Parts: sequence; C-alpha cells; structure tokens
Amino acid sequence: MSATSYDALIIGSGQAGNPLAYALAEAGRRVALIESTYLGGSCVNYGCAPTKIMLASAQRAHLVRTAGELGIETPPPTVDFAAVVARKDRITRKARAGIERNLTEEHANITLVRGRARFTAPNTLHADLNDGAGSTSLTAPLIFLNTGTRAAVPPIPGLEQAGYLTNETLLLDLKEQPEHLIILGGSYIGVEFGQMFRRLGSRVTVLDTAPAIMSHEDADVSAPLQALLEAEGVEFVLEAQARHVSRNAEGLLTLTADTPAGERRIRGSHLLVATGRVPNTADLGLELAGIETDEAGYIRVDEHLRTPAKGVYALGDVKGGPQFTHISYDDYRIVRDIVLHDQTRPTTGRPLPYVVFTEPQLGRIGLSKEQAREQKIPFRVSRLPASTIGRANETGLTDGFVEVLVGDDDRLLGAAVLCEQGGEIMTMFQLAMAGNLRYQQLVDMIIAHPTWAEVLNNVFQRLRRGQ
Repeated sequence: MSATSYDALIIGSGQAGNPLAYALAEAGRRVALIESTYLGGSCVNYGCAPTKIMLASAQRAHLVRTAGELGIETPPPTVDFAAVVARKDRITRKARAGIERNLTEEHANITLVRGRARFTAPNTLHADLNDGAGSTSLTAPLIFLNTGTRAAVPPIPGLEQAGYLTNETLLLDLKEQPEHLIILGGSYIGVEFGQMFRRLGSRVTVLDTAPAIMSHEDADVSAPLQALLEAEGVEFVLEAQARHVSRNAEGLLTLTADTPAGERRIRGSHLLVATGRVPNTADLGLELAGIETDEAGYIRVDEHLRTPAKGVYALGDVKGGPQFTHISYDDYRIVRDIVLHDQTRPTTGRPLPYVVFTEPQLGRIGLSKEQAREQKIPFRVSRLPASTIGRANETGLTDGFVEVLVGDDDRLLGAAVLCEQGGEIMTMFQLAMAGNLRYQQLVDMIIAHPTWAEVLNNVFQRLRRGQ
C-alpha cells in the first residue's frame, strides 16, 4: 500500500491537536488529523466540560436546598437525573459538532481520518479505519502525538467481575442516578465527583490510601476542604486499602477494605475508580519510530516537546507531567511557534495554575508552603478567612480562606484560594505574579467595592514568617 504524503500528521483530536491542525492548515500546510473515538479529546467528552456541566446542576440543587439561609423558603429540590444527563449530552454533542465543522469545513487543508493509527516506520503511520472501512498509510516529515491518557485501574480482586465506572464511562454511559456511589481515590476527580453526586442526591463514600484527601496539597488546605465536604454528607474512609470487590444477584456491590480500625465492608450501587491515569501509548508502535517512553509509559520529550525521533513531537497528557487542559493548549502554542515562527520557548518554568471545582473552588498558583520549604525558599504567609471578605458576608458564601506566600523581595511566590470564586481570585494573583508586582502595590490598589477582588487589598495584612 502506497502512503499518502502530508506536511504534518496529528494523532489525537485533543486540546493540543485540534488548534495545531488549524494553525498549520492556515499556514498552508497539508494536515491529516487521525482520531479513533470522539472529537475533542477528554476535556470535551469525559473531562472538564461535561463534569462542569453536571456540577452546575448540582450547584443549582444545593442553592435551592439552602435558600432558607437567605430567607427564601422553598420545597426541597427534586433532581431529574435523566434531564441533568440529557443537558450534559446535548452540550457535549454541540461541542463535538463544532469541532467537526472546523476540521472538515472551515479548513480546506485538513483531512480528518477516523481510525486508529500506529507507526510502521519513522515518519510513517498505518491507520485502521473505524467501522471496518479498511486501512490507509500516511507519511509526513512532522508528526504530533496528542493521544492523551485513560483511567488507571488497580488490580483489586473481583473488580473486573463486579463492574466499575471510570470518569469516561460515567460521563459517556451512565444514565441512572447512583443510590450510593463509592469512589476509589480522594484526589481532584474523586472530590469533584463526590460533592457533585452528593448534591444530586446520592449517598457518597470516598476511599483513599493516603491519610488525607488531595495529598499533593498542604495539609492545612486539604483538611478544611474535607471538613466542608463532610458537612454536606460526603463520607471519607482514609488510609484504606481496597482488598476485594463483589456484586450480589440483586446488583448490590460490596467493597472490602483494610483500614486502621480494621476490616471495613462498604455496600453501594456503583463504584467509580479514580486512582490515577495511564498514557495511551501501548499500541502506537513507538519503537518502530525510535520514540522512547518512561517506566510509566509516558513519551519522553525535551523542554521543547521533541521526541528523539526527528520531526516527532508529543503534546498534552501523553508526555507526562501536569495533566491539565490549559497545559495541553500551551503545549500547542510552544510547538506552533517552533514550527511556524522559528521561535522557541521551553516548557520549564511556566506557571501551573489549576482549579478544583468543588464548591467552594480551590484555586492554586505558584508554590505551596511545603514546596517552598523543600526548595529552601524563605517566605512569609498570610491567611485570611473568607468570612472577613465583605462580598462573602453579603452573599452568605463565607466558607474557606485565601492564603498567599510572599518572598523576601515582597513579590508573590504563590497562593491557595479555597473560597467562592476561588479560581477567579487565584487568576488575579497569577496576573500579579506575571507582572512581577510587589504585594504593596496590591494593598494600595483602588478596587471597586464590594467585589471579591477586594481581598487583594486585605489578604496581606497578616503576613508572618513561614516555618
């Protein structure tokens, strides 16, 4: 079979692959984008977007449920789970359709190949087309790998036989509301799904092997978040090692775990596995192109996202490191500028903002206290309870805190914002860091009253030397 030649091949229609295809096509390059499943990758289909769509429904239910705190008496909300799922599916389909139009109608230089690709030689791919439509061979001097990750599934006896959900199957396939959702994993996915399903009316139990949820955070950040979730009825079983899973004839699932208090048997209707991610690299034939992976299967790249194979780059989650949509999109910008504008910018040293979309949100930028200690960077820290923010008291959204770290040069080192609008407030601190502002400039800035942004005036008033 002779190979069809292109200027560039992209495997994966994710948050780096799609904009790169558009940019290359607009620059006159002939591009083939190969995708085996849903256009848009994980973010559009079973990650950020559908999760936040369902979280919005859960938030509305919670607002109705708690309206009495503001003097509004209402009956308890009735959650129509089928309607919640239908809304999520409707918005997701619209997003996919928009991506398909961009790839197939708006950009004449893009060929969309629906199938699964693998290397057969350097700069050469073989794609088995979907629905048994045959196969094709493609070649190009530039190849970009944006194949993403999938849920890691721990080897727990009985798990496969009992059945389980991942974030992908839950968001793509789940139609009935869980009566009792058991979640394995107390990190970002676990806590977001935990609060969401609790607010939608499910009973929720979260298990984790660590002594605290979200173990990458400082303990005095994760502990208040856990307390807030527990107050809403989310149950946590920590330092728990899942030992066995079974399901009886009536469909009831039992998870047996070893805990510090002894054996614990938790019975539920559904089990969500949220214990990490693994890269989609096993079937790519990387060795035939001279592309290396690390011990976990992630593609090795340099600081400019280049693999050892000439002309081959890896972008997004498949290369390892922080797995966020905004990092994938920045990977696209780095590669675009290398290929089209002869400009190089490394991945090292770029900021890593992120938001955990619980309510209140947890926004993080820069160094945590523990990271500053590990790097032996002197810091001062100030933490302001959200209850001291005027806007918080006016709206009744007083849970959480705003914490900032300041270096000896009076510039921000980082911030952790666990409060209403946490992601937006964190981004204001990120802008201050990008502008290299001293904290005194924020203290003295005239900020409209009453806004959440006024916390920038006040949060530094309790600065103390960090230990």
